[in-house]
Amino acid sequence: MSNLTFGIIKPDAVRAGNHGKIIAKVLANGFKIRGMKLIHQSLKDAEGFYAVHAERPFFGELTEFMSSGPCVVLALEKENAVPAWRELMGATNPAEAAEGTLRKEFATSIGENAVHGSDSDENAAIEIAYFFSKLELV
Repeated sequence: MSNLTFGIIKPDAVRAGNHGKIIAKVLANGFKIRGMKLIHQSLKDAEGFYAVHAERPFFGELTEFMSSGPCVVLALEKENAVPAWRELMGATNPAEAAEGTLRKEFATSIGENAVHGSDSDENAAIEIAYFFSKLELV
């Protein structure tokens, strides 16, 4: 199990001005930030990142949303990082997310759910490499 995972503070949370609060919760939950930057993906960038979902019915809506405004990409370190980050994020549907999770506090819908997180160590490595060079990881 890896100690690194990848996260995104999505455009809805950045637009609402919640990215600072989310970063504070990330740090308060024992994560170390190894890479962080504010970006604005093009539609092509978002389509590349979410290519695994290209055949899914929500692909167009997802990539349009993810390219609709700035987001914060994060490389996070903690023991058992992937499950720890997924637990902090909460359920995809904020109505089903546990109290104290990021999605319960900051998400507005299943589609605009404030944060993204890797679902496996393998995908975390791929996703981190998509947005960060080795020089950008400290």
